[in-house]
This record gives sequence, structure tokens and C-alpha cells, in this order.
Amino acid sequence: MPSKVGFAGYRLQLGGCLYDLSTKPLVMGILNRTTDSFFDHGAYFKMEDFLDRASRLVREGADILDVGGVKAGPGLEVSVDEEIDRVVPAISALRERFDLPISVDTWRAEVAREAFAHGASLGNDISGFADPHYLRVAAAAGAGVVATHIRLAPRIPDPEPTYDDVVGTVACFLAERARAAVEAGIPKESVILDAGLDLGKTWEQSLALLRASARLCQLGHPVLLSASNKTFLGRLLDLDIDERAVPSLAAVALGVSLGCRIVRVHDVAGTRRVCDVLSAVLEAGCG
Repeated sequence: MPSKVGFAGYRLQLGGCLYDLSTKPLVMGILNRTTDSFFDHGAYFKMEDFLDRASRLVREGADILDVGGVKAGPGLEVSVDEEIDRVVPAISALRERFDLPISVDTWRAEVAREAFAHGASLGNDISGFADPHYLRVAAAAGAGVVATHIRLAPRIPDPEPTYDDVVGTVACFLAERARAAVEAGIPKESVILDAGLDLGKTWEQSLALLRASARLCQLGHPVLLSASNKTFLGRLLDLDIDERAVPSLAAVALGVSLGCRIVRVHDVAGTRRVCDVLSAVLEAGCG
């Protein structure tokens, strides 16, 4: 939905298009090429299965496809070369098949560079740009970035994180990372913010951040919500991973109502319905 209208925080420049997010949230479909994903446990690691999954997400209404080759949590070591072997052929195959923006879920600049060269237009970095070359690589490729808060680093356990003020700490961190991205040459409208629910947060802290979504939206960048099937929902309601579908949709509905405009999810079909209803309500309020 390319557009020239919108206001600060509700415009997204991605893949050569400017999207008006004032009333239309975008659904980002999760595509894992990992053997140990917390959710699908490697079900889509084989390329054929991966592409079948991608086709389903596109049919169900995904606006963006997010490809990851290494899970965020602790696990077996995955080298840079192995991560490139997992994600780059997958991104190339998606680029050939679908006319949708593709995101690469990586915190490594070298992986991002190869992904951008083969069709990705967004770098989803859960490390908060810990790799000093990441922003320069994205700017050189004309790609957008997701700035995510994490207390320590990907793959490092953080079972008892403490904050004096979790919302204030995350907001300051994201504002600083967004400034760094803009200073590196990435357009403001191409810098997305993510509170990093479950990444170095207790389940109560993640709930507090979800509730504070509107404050993060005031930072002037599109805000991405990644809550799908996460631990904080399970701890809140005492649910196993395969029981969190409805709470995940509830989190989407709350996040979008508070200003989040990109939602990263496993259940694209259900999320698309929720977002379409909310979009209609938001549009009615503009009349």
C-alpha cells in the first residue's frame, strides 16, 4: 500500500515503497530455517517445507516475510557460514516467487550483507546493533533495520534480569539505537523499534512493556510487536507453547490498539483477521 500520507511513527519506507501505517498494521510472517526453533522445532528446515510454509503465509495475508537461520535463545553454535547457507538461498527463492518485502532475522553484519544482496530489504537485529558494521552494511544496501532491546546478547541465558525502570530503560535504549541508525544514513522511516519481549525480561517485565507500547510509539518510529507464542504469555496463563495461539492474538489486538503497526507472528491467518478488524475501526475513526 504505497502512500505519501501518514505521520511520524506511522510511515514505513521499505523496499522502495512508502507505506502509510496510520490505520493499516502490517503482518510479518515468521519463517525459520533452523533445526531447533522454540516453536516449530525445525519443521521447516528443508527447503521444500520452507517454501511450502512461505506460500501458505502469503496466501493467508502476510505483508512481510521474516527469515531466520539462528534462534535467539541458547543452543548449538551456528557459524557465520552456516547461517548464510541457511538464509541466503531461502531469501533468493522467496524473491523469485513473491513480490513482498523480505526481512532477514540476523544480528551478524556479514549475514545481513549477503541477505541484502540477494533480495532482503530489512535487517531484523535482536542484538540492538551490537555488530559495529551492521548499520553501515544496511545503509549501503538501502535497507531498513529493526532496533530491538536486549539486556545482554542473543544466545546468552538471562533468567533473572533486573531493571530500576524497565519501560524507561527500553525507551532510552531504543531512542539511542534509532539515532545511531539515522546517523549511519538510514532514513528515519526505515528504522523500526521493537521492545524485545522475552529478551532479557521476566514475564512481568514483558507485560509492562506491552502495556507501554504507546510510549514507545511516541519515539517517532514504526513499532514492531513480537509476542507470538512467547514465554511471557505462557507464564501469565500457565500454557504450553502449543496452547498460546489465542493469547498471541490478544497481544496483537492490544499492541495495535496502542500504536504498534508491524506484528511478527506465526499465525498469519488469525492475525490478518484481527488486524483487518482493527484497521476498519481505525479507518472509521478517521471519518
